[in-house]
Amino acid sequence: MPALALLSALFVVGFEQLVQWKYGATGLVGLLLLSVGVKAKSPAVSSAGAVLLAVLLAGPAL
Repeated sequence: MPALALLSALFVVGFEQLVQWKYGATGLVGLLLLSVGVKAKSPAVSSAGAVLLAVLLAGPAL
């Protein structure tokens, strides 16, 4: 079981680093808002994070 927790933690940290490298600090804030909103069951916070990430992804197309 500890190996699964360690693997999961490494995946999360790696994914956060990938988002920050590709989309900068704004992408990390969006991901943080989305994950905190889901954990806290707050639709407003998770929606704000999702919208922020969507704007970052759609930015070049706009």
